[in-house]
Order: sequence, then structure tokens, then C-alpha cells
Amino acid sequence: MRDLLFLFLRLGATSFGGPAAHVAMLQEEVVRRRAWLTPEEFLDLLGAANLIPGPNSTELAMHIGWRRAGAAGLVVAGTSFILPAVAITAGFAWAYVRFGTVPALQGPLAGIRAAVLAVIGIAVWRLGRTAVKSRPLALMGVAVLAAALFGLSEVLLLFAGGVLGACWLAGFPRTGRRGGMLGMVPAGLLALGTPPVEAAPALATLTTLGLFFLKVGSVLYGSGYVLIAFLQGGVVERYGWLSRAQLVDAVAAGQFTPGPVLSTATFVGYLVLGPAGSVVATAAIFLPSFVFVALTAPHVDRFRKTPWMAAFLDSVNVAALALMTAVTLQLGRSTLTGPVAWGIALAGLLAALRWAVNPAWLVLGGALVGWLAG
Repeated sequence: MRDLLFLFLRLGATSFGGPAAHVAMLQEEVVRRRAWLTPEEFLDLLGAANLIPGPNSTELAMHIGWRRAGAAGLVVAGTSFILPAVAITAGFAWAYVRFGTVPALQGPLAGIRAAVLAVIGIAVWRLGRTAVKSRPLALMGVAVLAAALFGLSEVLLLFAGGVLGACWLAGFPRTGRRGGMLGMVPAGLLALGTPPVEAAPALATLTTLGLFFLKVGSVLYGSGYVLIAFLQGGVVERYGWLSRAQLVDAVAAGQFTPGPVLSTATFVGYLVLGPAGSVVATAAIFLPSFVFVALTAPHVDRFRKTPWMAAFLDSVNVAALALMTAVTLQLGRSTLTGPVAWGIALAGLLAALRWAVNPAWLVLGGALVGWLAG
């Protein structure tokens, strides 16, 4: 439990760059450095996290905690990974309310983004060597990557890749009461894949704020960046709790801080109802993830024992890596815009491949170089 606490507190305080970067850092720590999981086990947990609503990298941390120490480990790992981001974001929110602006951090942020590209690229390469077990899986991964670059939905590609890949590898599954995840997934997507609808604008109270973020946390499939669309439609357009300018600043604060992007909810809650609103919004948006992981974590190994479900997990894992690759390429186009960014990214790749430097140091080094260059 102590190992989980200190590891995930450190990762929560240094894991900049969004979900793909978080997965890369988790892979480095729990597979390569500590050998808590084999590469195959790590990929299965990543696939399971991708199948449920919520922030995928945070739920992956919860799955790892469950594997190490059961339900208590799930809570410790998830909470420790979330708390640093929440504390930093709350500090930004306090400064924003007091001074009316978010601190200018463009230089360090640019350096962090360049270093994160190296971290993600190394993780995709290492996980890919384990995940791509056959030519059909490789072809499916290329197809998912191409579709992602054309802008198709992450959720659609993840499940389509899993189901079609499993049918290709293991044939069509038999139907019945033990249909397993194939029967559960479409129903879950239909039930949870659309944003909540409110009948009329509600007064900003702790109850209405908590209910809004509880619903968002229950239906947030795909990347945590989908949160921006929910906030725009909810706290700005439907309720009028924030202006668009305030929402942009909230998103900027959530992107700069390490850990899950959903810490943006902490900033929004603070702006709407002060410290109490910050606590309520944070607890409400993350609570569904703890529940979903607790319900699914005990069954991941059982899925692997069924031939069709094993093929499904293999296909989902490759589809998830294809989506990570697409994110890396898209970030590269917007991040590698000058010699400093290219230098940080290439130096990060060299340091990780040649000397196995911890990703946290790469990120902090990128922030330092970006600040000096800025």
C-alpha cells in the first residue's frame, strides 16, 4: 500500500501531457522498472480501462491498484493519482479568482509537450512489440490508425476494432446468456454514449453542480478532452454558470497541470461556488470511475480465458495503441514547430532509448529548456 501511495502521488505530480503520456509513464514504472505486471497483463488492463466511461489513464491506475492490493489498493492508487492535479488546479483557481488571470506558462508548457512526444513514442514502440502478435492484428491496427487520422470517433474505432478483430481471429461468438462483453458493450454505448440532457437551467447550488459532474463522469467515453464539449454545452450554454472566456481559462489550467485532464472540473467548481464547489465537482466527476473499475476489475482475467474474449482483448489493445499513435502524430504537427521543440523531442528519445531515463525527468527537463528558451 505504501508503494502504491508514493508511486501514484509522484506520477500524479509529474505526468504531464494527457492520457497517452500517462499510459506511457505507467508502463515504464509498473512493467519495466518494478515488474508488477507483464506487458501482456498491462495491455489487458489498458483494454479494460478503455471499455468503460471515464478518464482512461486514471482508471488504468485504479486497475493496477486493484491488482496489487484489492479494493483498498484501487482507492489508494486512484486517489493518489488524482490528488496532485486537483491540488495544483485548485491553487490556479484561487489565483484566478484573486488576480483575474492564469499565470503565463507558455514556455514551460511548450517544452513539456515536446518531451511528452518522446515519452509517448517510446511507450507505443515498446507496447506495440508485445501487442501486435499476428499479421491480422497489425492490419487492423493500421486500419484504426488511418480512420483515426481521418477524424472518426475514438469510441467507435475502439469497439469496432475489438469486435471485428475478434471475429477475424476467433470467428463469430455464440449468443446466449454468457454472451459476455459483446452483448454488454453496445447496450452500454447506447445508454452512456450521449451527454446528459437537462430540462431547464438550474440554480448553481452544490446539489445541481454535483449532479451535473456526476452525470458527466458517468458518460465520458474516450479521451478526457471530450470533457470540453460537455462543459461548453452545460456550464456555459445551458446553465450560464461561466462565460466562454472563463471556460477557456479553466481548460488551460487543466491542461497545464499534471495528472488527469478532468481536474478541469476542480477549476470550474471553484469558479462557480468557491472551495466547496471545487470539492463537490471533483468528487462527483471521479466517483463513477471508482465504481466502474471496482465492477470490472475482478473479471479481466476471466475474459482472457475465453477464446473469443481473448481475441477481443488482443484486438482492443492494438486499437488502443493505434489511437495513441494517432494522438502522437496529431500532437507532433502542432508541437514540433521550431528547432527548440525538435531538439527537446529528439533528446528525449535518445535519453529514453540509450540510458532509460525516467519519463518524469524527461518532462521536467523539457519544462526547464522550454522556460529558458521562452
